[in-house]
Amino acid sequence: MATSSDSSVSFEETDTRHDEMHSTIEEWIDDLVDRVDDAQASEEFQEWLDVQSRFHDYSHRNTLLIKFQYPEATKVAGYNTWRNDFDRHVQEGEQAIWIWAPIITKRCPECENSPSYHEKIGCGYDETSADEWSNGLVGFKPTPVFDVSQTEGEPLPELETAAMGDADDLVPALKGAADELGVTVRIVDADDWDYGDAKGVCKYRSLHDLQPVVEAIARSNQADLAVTLIHEYAHALLHFDIEDEPERAKREVEAEAVAYIVGRYFGLDTSGSAFYLAAWQGDDSEAIQERLGRISSTAQEIIGSLVE
Repeated sequence: MATSSDSSVSFEETDTRHDEMHSTIEEWIDDLVDRVDDAQASEEFQEWLDVQSRFHDYSHRNTLLIKFQYPEATKVAGYNTWRNDFDRHVQEGEQAIWIWAPIITKRCPECENSPSYHEKIGCGYDETSADEWSNGLVGFKPTPVFDVSQTEGEPLPELETAAMGDADDLVPALKGAADELGVTVRIVDADDWDYGDAKGVCKYRSLHDLQPVVEAIARSNQADLAVTLIHEYAHALLHFDIEDEPERAKREVEAEAVAYIVGRYFGLDTSGSAFYLAAWQGDDSEAIQERLGRISSTAQEIIGSLVE
């Protein structure tokens, strides 16, 4: 996917300033929608999507087990899955991460047990033979898995979503604008980061203080750090009181669109947002335009806090 970088833009302090900015943001939204469509159709995205589909969606219980045993885990799979599906091998000496794997086998329609346990408990069901029973869940067994960091071999495809450009002045400006936006902001060293592969988070200050707190992991790419801060500021302004998980997922689209617009306003190359949104959105790129009003007003609010 082709990328481009825009020089920063500005609008004269006139009566038409708001209209000019809104019109420009609409054009940029149209451009972002086109880029998302192009990203979804790209060979790079399709290859990434194919690899993602081979990883299991783990239950909440197993996710907790994984994080408890290996907090830095990002992608886990079994020993043979790494070898056969991904051409990667578990490194010697690595300790397994243990999860509960479902046992799927022939199951008695009445007692819902496997044939052997069905006989052991003396279940009286005999209308059909065990050979005719349907497969079903009969229990769980401990199963070892390994994180990608414990393996070596063929690299997994990655989507380049990082923003690029000169943001040495923008990051301090964003930190300085936090009070005006009603947000507490913290840049956290990588060694102290507790949120896995997330670049940033937006959370409550405490159970008794509901002011939004934005945290972002420190990194050398200041442009990407700036866009992460903008993304999380957008969550703080737009979504902090949203509890419905499906709606929160949809609003991830809004936050990244705001980050794309504000970053682009300040001359950063935010074209990687297209891959980010392609991964979040599935096939519905029009959702960006449907939420234009919220995206536009939030982008203008953040820009306004940074430009005197």
